[in-house]
Amino acid sequence: MPVPDLVPIAHEPGYRTDTVGLYADGQFYAGIHGARRDDDHEPDWDRARIRWYTYLHLFDADGRHRRSDISLVGIGPNLRGELGEQAETRLAGLLNQLPERKYADIAVQLFRVLYDGVTFGLIDESDAERGDWVELYPDRLGFSEPWDGLYST
Repeated sequence: MPVPDLVPIAHEPGYRTDTVGLYADGQFYAGIHGARRDDDHEPDWDRARIRWYTYLHLFDADGRHRRSDISLVGIGPNLRGELGEQAETRLAGLLNQLPERKYADIAVQLFRVLYDGVTFGLIDESDAERGDWVELYPDRLGFSEPWDGLYST
């Protein structure tokens, strides 16, 4: 079964897709995630170059990407202490701006945004080995058949 025009993403409270849903103007996917820049291929065993971002991807009711609000919170090996508090505060601010926010399953089209040298998006990575496959970046959540909104890590 090929990649659908609208890729379902299930809302799973307490897991990595717990901040997805609907709002007055469409659908959203929000989160906090650490990543390295796309061109950073040097070893980073102590994770000192992890860049922590908050993001909010907005989609219309038909699943078309409208815009993304992404910000760098800081750089460090983990999301603890002040860095973690800042990230949670920023994420709450992003979510609080959504009128009539309701956490729920969503279905969106593929999209790609480059911010600060890091790819964000839902990208078709289908190949002969994995088959039909879509990857969410930078979260690295994989979606595939039966296209039920559940992800693989």
